[in-house]
Amino acid sequence: MVESTRSARKSQTPPRSQIKIVVPDDHSMVGLLGSSDELLHVVEQAFNSDIHVRGNEITVTGPEEETELATKLFAELVDLLKSGTQLTPDAVERSLAMLRTDGIERPADVLTFDILSSRGRTIRPKTLNQKRYVDAIDKHTVVFGIGPAGTGKTYLAMAKAVKALQDKQVNRIILTRPAVEAGERLGFLPGTLYEKIDPYLRPLYDALHDMVDPDSIPRLMAAGTIEVAPLAYMRGRTLNDSFIILDEAQNTSPEQMKMFLTRLGFGSKVVVTGDVTQVDLPGGQQSGLRVVQGILDGIGGIHFCHLNSKDVVRHKLVTDIVDAYSRHDQTLQGQGGVADGADRGARKRGRK
Repeated sequence: MVESTRSARKSQTPPRSQIKIVVPDDHSMVGLLGSSDELLHVVEQAFNSDIHVRGNEITVTGPEEETELATKLFAELVDLLKSGTQLTPDAVERSLAMLRTDGIERPADVLTFDILSSRGRTIRPKTLNQKRYVDAIDKHTVVFGIGPAGTGKTYLAMAKAVKALQDKQVNRIILTRPAVEAGERLGFLPGTLYEKIDPYLRPLYDALHDMVDPDSIPRLMAAGTIEVAPLAYMRGRTLNDSFIILDEAQNTSPEQMKMFLTRLGFGSKVVVTGDVTQVDLPGGQQSGLRVVQGILDGIGGIHFCHLNSKDVVRHKLVTDIVDAYSRHDQTLQGQGGVADGADRGARKRGRK
């Protein structure tokens, strides 16, 4: 527990105050402030306040709202240390971002929420929206995770699928993607049909290898416990007792989306992930992921979870790139909706 004392300076405008945060002796100040005060520097850069450390006391002097926020932040960081979490600059920044949103969830609860422990590592949400996305998967039968690249949509869904299989909540995992051409035509790719579609499914295999012993994957696939297949292979099936993930759903047509969703059987759960700003469908064809939001929104058991650039957990530049493209698209739409036509087609041809 962090103890703090406050003294206000009422004569100044805007109001400034000073708080003194006393960190319990049984918690290492090195763990809280970081090696060479690395974490302290992150906090200092985030606040327009004076922060001083002496012994196990931290004094913050600045605007009243900032000193209150600093008190909450250090309390969360101490609780993270108590849980055995090693603090990093990223954890400090994400904790502060959650506190600034005024949500009811505490950063310490979000960042210590275990989704899956496998192969010596634990997968946890890193943002508030990711935690809400994971909670939605628990509460609803069909969940749509919609957001830009790097927000963990597919990875977290995969972790929930593996966890459900481990807990015997389902009998199998089915992973599928539409095999839509993105700059290359299937007919021009070398190899057999399987070798042609394999690049489209490779990201699903990569995530799976992070969570399941690679040596056991061939055996699980041979037994049908794990299935990775193009979306077209879902037609005509009823999928019972399964955890089904449709990835890259922005590249489905409305008809394909309907076909997929009606495969749902008893005891199954469906997670659909996609990014409506990264559509590769040819000829300006409508995206099934865009259309389905207007059709199914409000139906019980179905939930739409939207993630944004603040939920990106890749390199920090990815957040800036996503925001820049969003601003660009908004500008083009203000000029007559060009972003939905030729501009997007040109952009996708240059995308990796």
